[in-house]
Amino acid sequence: MPPNPPSAPSKELHVFPNPAPGRDYVIQFQVPEFTCHCPLTGQPDFAHFTIDMIADELCVELKSLKMYFWSYRNEGAFHEKVTNTILDDIVKATAPRFIRITAKWYVRGGIYTNVVAEHRKKGWKPQPLVQLPAHAAETGLL
Repeated sequence: MPPNPPSAPSKELHVFPNPAPGRDYVIQFQVPEFTCHCPLTGQPDFAHFTIDMIADELCVELKSLKMYFWSYRNEGAFHEKVTNTILDDIVKATAPRFIRITAKWYVRGGIYTNVVAEHRKKGWKPQPLVQLPAHAAETGLL
């Protein structure tokens, strides 16, 4: 075996302290190659996950998130179950102020499925949206 064997799938999510806990800011993860199996047919299902998260005290570590998503590769699960389980597991590990997971499942039998699940920390309210003036794009020409 090599001295550093390749990583393996894992359900363990690692965390680290939020470097700016006094500020609401969005962390977005894109997972364009998610795979699991249909629990009825055993055929592969593919999805693009987008995770939008406002951390509180903890952030999720990227490599562990990658290994976590990889762990679903050989599991059979319905789209709704997988999406909500992923949300629950990230909430359990990080206790974020807000998190929204959007799972866009690729076509199966002529039907696309999108599943959106979210969690808000009790008592957390987002900051009001700041509307900035729109300006025409500059072209560099006089």
